[in-house]
Amino acid sequence: MHPRERIRNIAIIAHVDHGKTTLVDRLLQQSGTFRDNETVRERAMDSNDLERERGITILAKNTAVQFQDYLINIVDTPGHADFGGEVERIMKMVDGVLLVVDAFEGCMPQTKFVLRKALEQNLTPVVVLNKIDRPNARPAEVVDEVLELFIDLGANDRQLDFPVIYASALQGFSGADPDKLENSMRPLFETITRHIPAPRGAADEPLQLQVTLLDYNEYLGRIAIGRVNRGIIRQGRPVAVIGRDGAVRSARIEKLFGFRGLKRMEISEAGAGDIVAIAGLKELKIGETVADPACPEALPPLTIDEPTLKMTFLVNNSPFAGKEGKWVTSRKLRERLYRELETDVSLRVEDTDNPDAFVVSGRGELHLGILIENMRREGYELQVSKPEVIVKEIDGQKMEPFERLIVDIPEDCTGPVMESLGTRRAEMVNMANAGDGQVRMEFLIPARGLIGYRSLFLTLTRGYGVMNHAFDHYGPYAGGQVGGRHQGVLISTETGVATLYGILSVEDRGTLFVQPGTEVYEGMIVGEHSRENDLVVNICKEKQLTNIRSATKEETVKMKAARTFSLEQALEYLNDDEYCEVTPSSIRLRKKILNKGERERAEKQRKMAEAGAGVGAAGGRPEVG
Repeated sequence: MHPRERIRNIAIIAHVDHGKTTLVDRLLQQSGTFRDNETVRERAMDSNDLERERGITILAKNTAVQFQDYLINIVDTPGHADFGGEVERIMKMVDGVLLVVDAFEGCMPQTKFVLRKALEQNLTPVVVLNKIDRPNARPAEVVDEVLELFIDLGANDRQLDFPVIYASALQGFSGADPDKLENSMRPLFETITRHIPAPRGAADEPLQLQVTLLDYNEYLGRIAIGRVNRGIIRQGRPVAVIGRDGAVRSARIEKLFGFRGLKRMEISEAGAGDIVAIAGLKELKIGETVADPACPEALPPLTIDEPTLKMTFLVNNSPFAGKEGKWVTSRKLRERLYRELETDVSLRVEDTDNPDAFVVSGRGELHLGILIENMRREGYELQVSKPEVIVKEIDGQKMEPFERLIVDIPEDCTGPVMESLGTRRAEMVNMANAGDGQVRMEFLIPARGLIGYRSLFLTLTRGYGVMNHAFDHYGPYAGGQVGGRHQGVLISTETGVATLYGILSVEDRGTLFVQPGTEVYEGMIVGEHSRENDLVVNICKEKQLTNIRSATKEETVKMKAARTFSLEQALEYLNDDEYCEVTPSSIRLRKKILNKGERERAEKQRKMAEAGAGVGAAGGRPEVG
């Protein structure tokens, strides 16, 4: 057990892709954690398949390194705004943060979000200007930006006196002066031990530990990870577990683990300030307190910001239901969604009047998209509706979430981007010309205005634009239609297999989403119409064979490439009357009502209801003919 004065607990926080996980890699390597002949893959902390595929951190994970006689516990956190719930609860585990900022990009929306959370917990910051080796790095300006951000967020005098380390996590060098860098991470290690305070809490007081992370092992079952707030925790010792509702139940610590590098090491005891993993406590949930049975005192509950986006998850009822998935019933779908609540504290799941539908609320499209992707990989079949923002009533006024959007675009794309954002009720708050043909613009925009905007943005900037956004505040509801898709869709009228002849016959009507040989069903969306209205098409029809030779038989037919969607693109593309059907091997778009006649009747009834509501609001009475 390390003496408390020689323990440092830090979280690494940053905007997405500013180099947090690479920095952890370098700290692990240069601390002597790995043997010289040990093979370690890049981004060692990104252990999840989705994390490695997408190159982003989704789940917070912890490790520990030894520097001289100090034990430094490091928690790597996600950089994307949609996983902010992971960042918020990690702040309870640590005493300081490494704020990693790209030496060229500077402060971005998520930089502000994560720093605000750290300052609210009164944590001690160390600023790391990463990627200092970039040819267009601007360290002096970025340090000024960071200082302005600290002042804007109300940092106290102690927090404003933050040390700055200039580093390149990729190359493995760092230093307190950008012109005098050492070929190691020693300056950063020394800054951590010197500026980050030792954890508070006394070993002679009753035990208190709050569960912050959950893991699972097929031999040990559920494993809880948390920081010992006070007292000593021992293997084999009875403890009291205090639930979120205040109920106390008895349990026993079967296994106790400490951390060293990427490994867990079994230990007999740990004291105040240590971050440990516990096995043997069944049904343990995030936010619960493990305490001394003689003095069961709960720690304050974890406070997590509320979700801003919701979607409806439904049982798959398409004609192809059950063909590709393993879990297809509402009971299995409900079990899986409620099981996710145990580990994801920023998620909400609600039952509806329909036993086959569940409303799932999260932080953003990516947050919910990752959940759907995990479920389809586990063998689930489901349907999801278009994402909707969560509108609240605050002090009698209707309010909706607003996002802070930062775009970096070529100078000649400024007009089209500003015009497209103007139609989505965006308000520009800042604009800066970098002088190298690039412009950075900052907007406040209703969150619903960003749904489906990314693909349009990439088209307007010819793929050269970069956009980042994070939740900013709840503001007055803008009203009216914001954003949305302007093109109609091509809808299949038949169930069968798409043929080359059928596809070529409708190719000039728009862009197709399917290829010859693809199975389709009535009501399935097979393409995008070139006009605003929906169009029903038959892409299953085959050319009638005759014994008369065609004059154009020898002509070569060229078919346009089909447009394919990733899961996130499919969710963005949806309209209010459509579902996205997700299975382990397919992503399909479909209308909620599959039959053309029933769709037309429903649309007619909707228009009549809107007309009646309009007349009623005007105080008139519809004319009877």
